[in-house]
Amino acid sequence: MSQTIVMYLVSHASGELVEMLARNAVTQLVGVEVKRRLWKAVRRLDQVPEILGALASAPGYLLHSVSHSDVRGALEEGCRRLDVPFQFALEPLLGQLAEYSGAAVQSHQSSGDAFDEDYYRRVEAMKYTLAHDDGIGSEDLDGADVIVVGVSRATKTPTCMYLASRGIKAANVPLVPGAPPPVGLMRAQGPLVVGLTVDPVRLAMVRAARLSALNDEANTDYADFDGLRKEVLEARRLFIRRGWPIIDASHRSIEQTASMIIEMLRKRAESP
Repeated sequence: MSQTIVMYLVSHASGELVEMLARNAVTQLVGVEVKRRLWKAVRRLDQVPEILGALASAPGYLLHSVSHSDVRGALEEGCRRLDVPFQFALEPLLGQLAEYSGAAVQSHQSSGDAFDEDYYRRVEAMKYTLAHDDGIGSEDLDGADVIVVGVSRATKTPTCMYLASRGIKAANVPLVPGAPPPVGLMRAQGPLVVGLTVDPVRLAMVRAARLSALNDEANTDYADFDGLRKEVLEARRLFIRRGWPIIDASHRSIEQTASMIIEMLRKRAESP
């Protein structure tokens, strides 16, 4: 039986190297088909959130040839946060050659591109979003522009990654069944708080696929339909009690959901 994997190829140049390596590796795997997505000329930090958003939406395997240490570091740290496997295309060859020759490895310390206000805004947004993903740092959320709240697998992470790519500091807070919302969420005054909801039928399918990908089919409570329906209902009740705007992400793309949040932020900024 064949299986299909998603492979993300990220290149600092034309992409020929990572494409060639991926193509040759896959031909040696029995019964594996690959869907590939390629990003070329990735040389700036503000390009990273878009890639991480795609990874969060549809996890796969990432192969990259990014040489600038700041961009590479952000890309690989994002993969670690998203639990996505990755590989630098020149490893282990580069390390072995350095060991054999005794030569030091020289890496580009920064992207060196022109830095403007928009660049720094996107970079700071990306750093904030990575540091406040999936409930991390939820004890203090007042530095966020927006806090996205919802049950597990409600597309919170990819939505926040997309917002970060637009220079918006987005924190992602999951609601855990049987546990109270984080104190930092309930105390946050400055940020816009948006509740994401998902149709329980669709959510059950997404969670079942997630369990299958993790080889964790024994965790039946995570995808149990009756439990999911109650979980989604309780989350919606919380949103209504708190007066938080609600977006149904069931049949919306990440871009559509994020665009709705951006419009909410715009109207909020324009209101007296």
